[in-house]
Amino acid sequence: MYDLDFSPPESLTLSLWRSLLVNFADRFAPERLPPLELTSQPVDVGVLEGDVLSMPWYRTVFTNIGDVISPERQPPLQLTSRPIDVGELPSDELSHGWWDSLLQNIRDRVAPEKLPALQLTAKPIAAFGAEANLQLLDWSNLIAGPKVFLADAPQDVHGGSSEALPAPIAAAAAEVAPADPVLLATRSQLVRDIGRTRFRRKIWISLATAEAIFLLVAIFKFT
Repeated sequence: MYDLDFSPPESLTLSLWRSLLVNFADRFAPERLPPLELTSQPVDVGVLEGDVLSMPWYRTVFTNIGDVISPERQPPLQLTSRPIDVGELPSDELSHGWWDSLLQNIRDRVAPEKLPALQLTAKPIAAFGAEANLQLLDWSNLIAGPKVFLADAPQDVHGGSSEALPAPIAAAAAEVAPADPVLLATRSQLVRDIGRTRFRRKIWISLATAEAIFLLVAIFKFT
């Protein structure tokens, strides 16, 4: 067996000037190689398919008549392999009637085939380095930033206007650090992608609806 090397040739990694100099050297001072000596002998493969297709029709007619009258006698085919019982093929199963499938399902349900116990030789591998369970953290635990717990907005019970926020809550909101520009850019990109997805969905739904209406009109009109 030979070690196959599918890596690109070294000429692809050459620089432009080096490749240009190599081409000039091959052009003006080519390498002198010894003459090619063929040690193999040609094998008679008969008439090629291209030559058969290029033959005139009268030659193929006489060839076909000769093959019918006196065909070439070949030695009998000898099979050295033994057939293996693979059971019933899927095509044969599909060709049975529905009653055969019903009886087979009832037989498998009442008296299922007893198979030997499965022997597992491989040991389970802990995924992601977890030994027992895989823990999923909340987004609030993954995002680094100050956490501010604001109180609920005051409800207007008597129908009047709501008052301003209390001083501690306003101070806590003012002390919040400015958002990360990377997070803001990611959020804006996500909102933009969601908007484009909704727009494309509306277009596809409208096209499918128009096509369905056209098909219904064509069916009722031409029938």
